[in-house]
Amino acid sequence: MPVLVTADVPGQTAQGYDAIREHLSAALRQAPGFVLHTSHEIDGGWRVIEIWETKHDANQFFAQHVHPNLSPGLKPRRSFQELHGLVRL
Repeated sequence: MPVLVTADVPGQTAQGYDAIREHLSAALRQAPGFVLHTSHEIDGGWRVIEIWETKHDANQFFAQHVHPNLSPGLKPRRSFQELHGLVRL
């Protein structure tokens, strides 16, 4: 079942987000189960929003690629929501 993953990252900046996104974008595009990635600034940090085919796919990518590349002190607060439906292009 597809899931919406929201990660609020207190202390993250646009520059920091851009650097990690650039570093991981090729791996993200090839990741099993990846559907969509977007982000925006929030008060005091950054929010990343993704859609994955499964929670397992999202967690594997985070553990293998995102977590090891986070700047010291950044601790994303991740939440998951199962989606009822998903329409693709």
